[in-house]
Amino acid sequence: MGFFKEFKEFAMKGNVMDMAVGVIIGGAFGKIVTSLVDDVLMPAIGVLTGGVDLSGLEYHLPAASKIVEGAAEAVGAEGAVDAATSAVSAAAASAGIAGEATGAVIKYGMFLQNVIDFLIIAFCIFLMIKAMNKLMPKKEEPEAPAGPTQEELLGEIRDLLKEKK
Repeated sequence: MGFFKEFKEFAMKGNVMDMAVGVIIGGAFGKIVTSLVDDVLMPAIGVLTGGVDLSGLEYHLPAASKIVEGAAEAVGAEGAVDAATSAVSAAAASAGIAGEATGAVIKYGMFLQNVIDFLIIAFCIFLMIKAMNKLMPKKEEPEAPAGPTQEELLGEIRDLLKEKK
C-alpha cells in the first residue's frame, strides 16, 4: 500500500497540479494560435505574396526505371534497357505499386510552410508571455540588511591598526 500512498503524495503536489493545468491551458491556447495562423495571418500573407502557396512546392526525384534507362543508354546497351525496365516494373508490381514505378517526392514547400507556421506561433507566444508579464504584479524582493558603509569599515580598520601599535 506504500506505493499508492507515495504516488498520491506525488500527484497531489502543487507543482504537478500546476503542470497539469498548464498543459490543458496550453492545448487550448495552441488551438487559438493555430486558428490565428491558419485563418487570419496566412491568408493575409498569401495576399501579400501574390497567392503563392508554399505547401505545394515539391521536387520530383527521377523514377528508378528512368535512371536505369539513362545509364543503359549511356553505356550503349539497348537490350539492357528493356530488361532493366521490365525488372523495375516487376519489382513495382510485387511491391503493390500500380503502373510504372515513380520517383520519390521531396516536399520542401510543406517544410517551408511548417517553418513559417512555427515562427509565427513562437512570435505569438512571445507576445502573449510579454503581455502576461506586464499584467502580473511584480514581486517585491525583501531588502537585504544594510551593511556597514565604507567609512565605517575604514574606521574599524584604523582602530584595529592603532590597537596593534
